[in-house]
Amino acid sequence: MQVVNIGVLGLGTVGSGVVRLLKDHEHKISSITGRKLVVKTVVVHNLEKKRDVDLTGIKVTNDIKELINDDEINIVVEVMGTVTTAKEYIELLLRAGKHIITANKDLIATHGSELAELADQNKCDLFYEASVAGGIPILRTIVNSFAADRIIEVKGIVNGTTNYILTKMSQNNMSFADALKSAQELGFAEPDPTNDIEGIDAAYKMIILTQFAFGINIALDDIEVKGINGIDLEDIKQAKSLGYNIKLLGIAKLINDRISVAVGPVLVPETQPLSAVQNENNAVLVTGAAVGETMFYGPGAGEMPTANSVLSDIIAVTKDIVLETTGNRFNDFSREGKQALPDEIKYPYYISLKVKDRPGQMLKITEVMTELNASFHLIIQSEYDDVNARVVMTTHKMSEQQIKEIIKEIDNLEEIEVIASYRILSE
Repeated sequence: MQVVNIGVLGLGTVGSGVVRLLKDHEHKISSITGRKLVVKTVVVHNLEKKRDVDLTGIKVTNDIKELINDDEINIVVEVMGTVTTAKEYIELLLRAGKHIITANKDLIATHGSELAELADQNKCDLFYEASVAGGIPILRTIVNSFAADRIIEVKGIVNGTTNYILTKMSQNNMSFADALKSAQELGFAEPDPTNDIEGIDAAYKMIILTQFAFGINIALDDIEVKGINGIDLEDIKQAKSLGYNIKLLGIAKLINDRISVAVGPVLVPETQPLSAVQNENNAVLVTGAAVGETMFYGPGAGEMPTANSVLSDIIAVTKDIVLETTGNRFNDFSREGKQALPDEIKYPYYISLKVKDRPGQMLKITEVMTELNASFHLIIQSEYDDVNARVVMTTHKMSEQQIKEIIKEIDNLEEIEVIASYRILSE
């Protein structure tokens, strides 16, 4: 049987999982592809570090040239992370005719288009299924299963770290700090969790999902991004009492044929499937004009789920090699798209306020809402401390422009402080 040699760039959690799966499932993969897949060379940063994976028969080096200059290596798996260095290495590898598989969402979100162009020029495959939602095969599903449908909306929980934190806050009444510490101890959160808790990781994934679902290229600056680091446990409890769970959602939606993409905490009705997604799991809802709403659920991270997505890409590339059809883009769908205007994006909202407990305060808030043509759905007042009340409001649908102006006006009022404002997902 002919051999397809593989190089691996990075041997952390995912890299180790890829090597392990290729060995464990060798016979099944061979029967599917008609080729024997062999990891020939692995490039690591630290040669002295002990690895918990069998590297028998595999060359381990710290020299990227061992991959670039080896004509026997057909496919390179990049799981080293970083953006600048990974981009430099992948460009060199593509020019050397290597097919690339990566799990690097930051890289693909920021430089995916130019890398796809370079892959095209060199008749190489460039696949990155593992860059979004870990073990959920969402990208290939959008490309293949929704090819004939018009996708209207893609929304979901695409960051396992934040979902774990919010689950612990909701179910165990943990503070944000304690829930984050628990996530770090279990390996669900990095020592520096900034990208996760500030919503940046989810935003990068939404950039990729938007390109696949709508064919529209957007940048990080085009996305309204709000993280979970400011979430108050009391708001989580209050939302729960109203029949909602707070989740960090990415939402990409066509509005009047314009694209709106946002990442932030959202109140999700308990009757909505995303509300039941717990801990580090991910879920993506795709709404098509023909098929309606479909949900894809599974582990969003971890060694084996992510490695499994990498392996599906390896098999896809191997089939292309066998059929001599390499060089096709992972996603060919591309079109021009404009950003939705702030007055077109409409949701109900949840607003919580810290208000000095004295007469006339609600009148001030009501005047702001009336002036901006917005209306309440519900108002709840409870004790905040000895001198302040906590006022929680839910509103009827209003535009993004309206909510921004309302928050600005309320912030300007004396003795009233905005604690939070979140979208509410309609049932």
